[in-house]
Amino acid sequence: MKVLHLDTNHPLLIQRFQELGWENHEDYTSNKAQIEAKIHEYDGIVIRSRFTIDQQFLDAATQLKFIGRVGAGLENIDTQYAKRKGIFLANAPEGNRNAVGEHALGMLLSLMNKMHKAHREVRKGKWDREGNRGVELDGKTVGIIGYGNMGKGFAKKLRGFDVNVICYDIVGGVGDENARQVGIMEFQQHADVVSLHVPQTELTIGMINEAFINAFHNPFWLLNTARGKCVKTEDLVTALKSGKILGAGLDVLEYEKKSFEDWFTQKPKPFKYLRKAKNVLMTPHVAGWTFESKEKLAQTIVDKVKEKFM
Repeated sequence: MKVLHLDTNHPLLIQRFQELGWENHEDYTSNKAQIEAKIHEYDGIVIRSRFTIDQQFLDAATQLKFIGRVGAGLENIDTQYAKRKGIFLANAPEGNRNAVGEHALGMLLSLMNKMHKAHREVRKGKWDREGNRGVELDGKTVGIIGYGNMGKGFAKKLRGFDVNVICYDIVGGVGDENARQVGIMEFQQHADVVSLHVPQTELTIGMINEAFINAFHNPFWLLNTARGKCVKTEDLVTALKSGKILGAGLDVLEYEKKSFEDWFTQKPKPFKYLRKAKNVLMTPHVAGWTFESKEKLAQTIVDKVKEKFM
């Protein structure tokens, strides 16, 4: 096997492939056209989100047997065309589900207890105890949209709290001891917290919009550690202003570029509001980006590819 690594990852990935007797090449700087010109030489590629792997790229990859996507989502790959060409796709949602669960919980507790707001104020010499009175998580209903690896990871982190955890998913029968699966109407009737853990697909792009938000019975806190384009930022801002959404923890933004390594040069008006809002907490797409998850992600790709080809 001859493998081309297109993004830097944990060194164990190359090390493990070498132990299998495979030849590893690294190219972290060439543009897509340059990679496309030589991709016919390789049996496998390993990528995070550097560029989109489309039909033209896959047609040029005449020997390609597998694509290792070091992360959870596969939206930067034309998966249907790859499968038609018999290319094995290996992603690694198992590798960072714990990291995402911890990050989501941390964001939620910070929002409900105004920790980020209080921190900024104290640094400026402002000592406002009443203005930073928090709200307890116990007794609330936490709703999880998308109950796969990430959703389950978050639900597991909630086991130490006295909360009711419900989940909604288009796939039936995914509920477990940590979350009861419900229909969308029951979900919107009871949720006090909504945490998004869905992949980016045609069905999920823009799913958190004005109509969806207004269908909720209670004002709620929103967490998004999934994909930025699943939330219509303009509608989120409207809901934050009206109090329909009590606060938002956003690890991802609608305006991110496909590579996830950069976001946008122009700052849209809705983002300007988010940046100043005291009930909004933002992080730069790092929910699954821990030192531990970096190793777990790499090992998961190795395990899946090894099982398939050895």
